[in-house]
Amino acid sequence: LLFSVFSFSRSSAKLVVPLGCLVSRQKHTLPDLPYDYGALEPHINAEIMQLHHGKHHATYVNNLNVAEEKYKEALAKGDVTAQVSLQPALKFNGGGHINHTIFWTNLSPNGGGEPKGELMEAIKRDFGSFANFKEKLTAVSVGVQGSGWGWLGYNKEQGRLQIAACANQDPLQGTTGLIPLLGIDVWEHAYYLQYKNVRPDYLKAIWNVINWDNISSRYASCKK
Repeated sequence: LLFSVFSFSRSSAKLVVPLGCLVSRQKHTLPDLPYDYGALEPHINAEIMQLHHGKHHATYVNNLNVAEEKYKEALAKGDVTAQVSLQPALKFNGGGHINHTIFWTNLSPNGGGEPKGELMEAIKRDFGSFANFKEKLTAVSVGVQGSGWGWLGYNKEQGRLQIAACANQDPLQGTTGLIPLLGIDVWEHAYYLQYKNVRPDYLKAIWNVINWDNISSRYASCKK
């Protein structure tokens, strides 16, 4: 729904469908965390979680609603210039909302360890071993220049797992086609209060709270 606004036709007569979707849609809301702010300590402290969820994610949600409202008005007026100018805001804030909504569920106070079953078999098949996978995703995440995300995604066409990095808040599926399974936020606001500018320390710690049950469920769903 978030990015259906980009699929408009050159024919103004066909703009009615996406416009109708926008008119009838509910406003986006900040999802509740499935655990308390302090539940991921000592790996991610409560202050980071409170600011990350209650301030940063909330801002993406608010700005996305504003951008969609302006886009709806631009569609109604047939103002293509305004539609194009709003797309960066839709991508950034929409991506921020999508990415963080996945991220919160990818973490758990009962996380860590290694996955089991089909997901583990797929990791061994596509990366050689869990250790190799962990090392590669960590390296890709450390190597993100500036702000962005490291991802484990599923390539539906090839039927295999794939690691990718996305800049800023670019959403994985909307920009690469990969279905997101595990996202690691490497914006400084995700770790700076606790780990300062030492991103590798944060990435070492986050593996202790990775929710493999959630990621396995995502993997099972995208294979259907």
